[in-house]
Amino acid sequence: MKISLACDHGALVLKARLKEYLLREGYELVDCGTNSLDSCDYPDFGFAACKLLQEGKVDRAIVMCTTGIGMSIVANKVKGVRCALVDKPEIAKITREHNDSNCLALGACLVDFETAKKIVDTWLTTPFSNGERHIRRVNKITDIEGK
Repeated sequence: MKISLACDHGALVLKARLKEYLLREGYELVDCGTNSLDSCDYPDFGFAACKLLQEGKVDRAIVMCTTGIGMSIVANKVKGVRCALVDKPEIAKITREHNDSNCLALGACLVDFETAKKIVDTWLTTPFSNGERHIRRVNKITDIEGK
C-alpha cells in the first residue's frame, strides 16, 4: 500500500516517527512535507498529500497538524477524499468500516506516538464493511461533492 504523509511544524515529530514505523512495516510512502520546525501553512502540505490521493497516485493519505482539525478541513475540500480526524483506535475502525475513509487526520497534541501507531495500524488494516447502508451513505457524500 502506498501512503502520502503531510504535516505542519506542529506535527513534524509525530510524522517523522510514524514515517519510520510505516517504512519498517513495509509501506511505500510519499512525504509531502513539511520537513522543518519553522512555522508554515498546513494547507499547502495537506493539499499536496490529498491531491496524490485524488489522482490515484497513492492508496491512502495521513495528514497531521497540532490538533488535526485544520488538516482534516483541508483534506475534505479535495474531491474524492473522505478524511476522518481520529484520536482512538476504536474510531479508526469505525471510520473505515462505516465511512470508507481514505484519509486519516491526527492531532499531535491529542495523541502520543504509541496511540497514533495503534490508530494507524487499525485504520490501515480495517476494510470497508460494504454494508448496504454504508455504501448508500458514502454514495450520498460523493453526490454532495458534485453539487
